[in-house]
Amino acid sequence: MVKGRVCALSAGAMGGQKPPGGAGHPEKAEYKYPTQKCTNVQFCQAGDKMKELNEFINSWSDGPMKEAFLELKEMLEKKDGVELEFKARPGISYSLRGRHKNQKDRNLFVMIDVIDDDPDNRWLSICFYGDMIRDPDEKGNLIPGGLQGEDGYCFDLDSWEKDFFAYIKERIEEAYSNASRE
Repeated sequence: MVKGRVCALSAGAMGGQKPPGGAGHPEKAEYKYPTQKCTNVQFCQAGDKMKELNEFINSWSDGPMKEAFLELKEMLEKKDGVELEFKARPGISYSLRGRHKNQKDRNLFVMIDVIDDDPDNRWLSICFYGDMIRDPDEKGNLIPGGLQGEDGYCFDLDSWEKDFFAYIKERIEEAYSNASRE
């Protein structure tokens, strides 16, 4: 598990510019986790799991789901007190999990799964514990006992929908806020 914010080639780290390979850039981005000191974190060494994440990102063809994943990953990286963990299960899913250092009983507040049943058509499932978020528009799928044995909600993003993506980001903010108070 990597503690604090993981440094990455990102728009925030590049003074607001999009990284190569993003919209408007013909060359493919190569994401690396540098070892220099990051702002607002204890350390920024990625370790084997983050190297594995790096390799996964570089092997994934550019497209809207990759861009959405990278935006959510960057959102988590910028959060104070967030620890990231990456679990790869090729052919099933690639899972980026965010945990707040204040959480005592749970090992995540958000799980961003890249569903890999068809590597040419990956999609995202963003999941939360049921008591850490609200779903006022009832856009999530209730998963009784399905998130590490507890009730949760998953929001499946299988095509680009700007409003739905914004709704998911609001849920991440809500879960982060609740996790920071545990």
